[in-house]
Amino acid sequence: MRVVALEEHFTVPALVKRIDPAAIARRGFRQRRDPTSGPKPLELAPEIGEQRLRLMDEAGITVQVLSNTGPGPDLVPGAEGVAIAREMNDHLAAAIARHPDRFAGFAVLPMQSPDAAAVEFRRAVKDLGFVGALINGSTEGRFLDHPSYDGLLATAVDLDVPIYIHPHLAPEAVRQAYFSDLEPGASRVLEAAGWGWHSETAIHVLRLVLAGALDRHPKLRLIIGHMGEMLPMMLARADEVFSLDIGHLNRPISQAILDQVWLTTSGIFTEPPFLAAQMTFGIDRIMFSVDYPYAANAKGRAFLDRLVLAPADMAKLTHGNADALLKLKAGK
Repeated sequence: MRVVALEEHFTVPALVKRIDPAAIARRGFRQRRDPTSGPKPLELAPEIGEQRLRLMDEAGITVQVLSNTGPGPDLVPGAEGVAIAREMNDHLAAAIARHPDRFAGFAVLPMQSPDAAAVEFRRAVKDLGFVGALINGSTEGRFLDHPSYDGLLATAVDLDVPIYIHPHLAPEAVRQAYFSDLEPGASRVLEAAGWGWHSETAIHVLRLVLAGALDRHPKLRLIIGHMGEMLPMMLARADEVFSLDIGHLNRPISQAILDQVWLTTSGIFTEPPFLAAQMTFGIDRIMFSVDYPYAANAKGRAFLDRLVLAPADMAKLTHGNADALLKLKAGK
């Protein structure tokens, strides 16, 4: 069975070293606790070759769509941020060229320079053959609904490729208000994968709806991970509580989201969130992902093997929806 995984990550340590450590610290990156056994995620991320392919093969994963994991060029202003983004994309393109039937790519962009980000987005798709871009959360407190990013959204529409909105760490003021004064490890996880990442991405999507960005760009297609970042359980609630305050929008909250947002399973390997996503977004909008190397391919595969779906729906989940959205060729 062909299996495409969409939220799979890499990094380039030599380029990360060019980012000011103070900027990395300000953005909230902190030391992760390594697992007590097995591989360490941050040691796996740089490798795009035989080890990654072996782990994919062991789990029956045909294609990984690769994206940069932070710290990245969104932390760097000006020409240096543009240069790091360009070099990261070139690095990824070279890795894809070595195994074009196994890897595809989402562009990383210099988000502190919105005009340059749109230019690099276009280069990555047109010249490097990437299938979209992945944006890590907010940039200097600005979400994608900020007017400075309207050209970037228009570029995605013009290129006919999606933007994957991935979580990021909270701005400092939010970190202090919501996630401070706890045991350091617990604080870090609460801010990130334990809760904060998911609520932040849901807010990001809701802001794009409420700001009218999705109405201005009705052909814009977005992807979010982690079974919809808690949005599936909140769609009906959003329609109810926003009903008196969205006269400036063309559609109800849920309709705008269901029209323009796709979900992946990244990092969530239990059935209740999948059922909520399936009942709200429908199987045509859900795509398989693992979140490698932060989650194990084998764990994602075990989840797939537990699901009870009609063969046609399983094909949509494992590759059909991704192939259509990203225009992946059958041989890739």
